[in-house]
Amino acid sequence: MKLKMSPNSLFAILLRSPWWASAALAALVAALAGVVLPAEHRALSVFAALPFIVIALVAAVRQLRAPSASRVEETLRSVSAQSWAEFAATMEAALRRDGIEVRRLNTPGADFELGPAGAPTTLVSCRRWKAAATGIEPLRELLAARRDREGARLVYVVLGEVGDKARRHAAEHGIRIMQGQELAQFLCGRPWAKVLAAS
Repeated sequence: MKLKMSPNSLFAILLRSPWWASAALAALVAALAGVVLPAEHRALSVFAALPFIVIALVAAVRQLRAPSASRVEETLRSVSAQSWAEFAATMEAALRRDGIEVRRLNTPGADFELGPAGAPTTLVSCRRWKAAATGIEPLRELLAARRDREGARLVYVVLGEVGDKARRHAAEHGIRIMQGQELAQFLCGRPWAKVLAAS
């Protein structure tokens, strides 16, 4: 069984925060432990701070590898100017870069099917990537596309806003929404699986 960190846990929040936040917390914990512990055990105060030091290192590595804000913005501008044929080719190339098997679909609700045939797959809907606002209807179409593919995961890709009702509908039916910043990070080289795993 794979353990998953709660998205609201302290460590998950620190992983999403700048690396120096964890480093500062590590220094604070070490200092407090140094004050509280007896003089002969003060050297052990670093062990109290160790989890925060590890989180700071992990966060720093992630942040160094992440695309810059200017590159993300440029990618968003670029894909918002593309035609559907261009955007579909961009998505397909990025998915194949990650070693994912990609099949284009000609169905109303889904544009790509990812994964080997016969195994549980992922259906991706991204034809409405330019929509300024997303309602429930395209999510219903994506759900309908899954009827013939038992166990398929669902991903809806969009640059614009997703309404509260649509977001609740997606959560109820297990639809993962990939919005602008996540999409740009994926297209800039962040692995698909890591984008989907992010909270």
